Amino acid sequence: MKKENTLDLIANTPLVYLDRIHSGKGKIYGKLEYLQPGGSVKDRSARQIIQDAYNSNRLKRGQYVVEMTSGNMGAGLTVACRQFGNPLILVISKGNSPERLKILTALGAEIVLTEQVDGQPGKVTGKDIEFAANIAKEIAREKDAFYVDQLHSQSGIKAHFETTGPEIWNDLQSVNVFIASLGSGATFIGTSKYLKSKNQNIKCIAVEPESASFLKTGVVTNPKHIIQGTGYGFLPTGWDAQLVDDIITVTDQEVGDMTKRLALEQSLYVGYSSGANVMAAGKYLETSASAENVVTILCDSGYKYTNI
Repeated sequence: MKKENTLDLIANTPLVYLDRIHSGKGKIYGKLEYLQPGGSVKDRSARQIIQDAYNSNRLKRGQYVVEMTSGNMGAGLTVACRQFGNPLILVISKGNSPERLKILTALGAEIVLTEQVDGQPGKVTGKDIEFAANIAKEIAREKDAFYVDQLHSQSGIKAHFETTGPEIWNDLQSVNVFIASLGSGATFIGTSKYLKSKNQNIKCIAVEPESASFLKTGVVTNPKHIIQGTGYGFLPTGWDAQLVDDIITVTDQEVGDMTKRLALEQSLYVGYSSGANVMAAGKYLETSASAENVVTILCDSGYKYTNI
């Protein structure tokens, strides 16, 4: 299919039945978000945020863009900013994988690394994110730059309401359940809002790390977990409890095992958040009273991680 430019490669990702992963009642479908040019689900939000900033005159061509990122939003922003004509500075915790830094640098972003506050390599915590975000805000002030602030942006929710939700509905109107892990919350909130607008009976289920299940339990027992970009222990902007039918938690061991299974059995080399989503989908179907169609997000590629 012919595309007019790189930005047109964002969205319209395929939905695939994970036939080798789940053999019990019901079916699990994965939406292959890692096939976008920045390599993750965050491409959708990145494009929307930059487009909305231009539309509202908060951003002009040639102006600096600054953001704190765990890697995926940064990659999406490098794609969007390069195509719109904006230099980009990304502030990223040293705890994120070096593979992500290589990708961001190759795509043309300027990188500022920050120390970890209480995390460790491969396990970035909410405090690490807060520290990096404060550095990003200061750089944005110094540069008179547009500060993306993805964690408080409504544009990300808009992107998923207008693209991800409709794509799932068009591909599988028999969807019964939507499951997604929580980082900024944009994927879950925007997609759930759309799906429930089409069929209020669709169950929308969020996923959190078991040790950092802030929304489910109100407690973060251990902020160090392997699901980079999720489970930071805060209430996402735009959070609507009425959208949430349940929250399923997953352990590092479960996530690691499922991520390996997706590669070895389904031939899909994806990251830990994808493993978390599919693990949660399997847990749901194990307790479901009927055979249901579950759709979840395969957020990014395993190439962005060190140990997969």
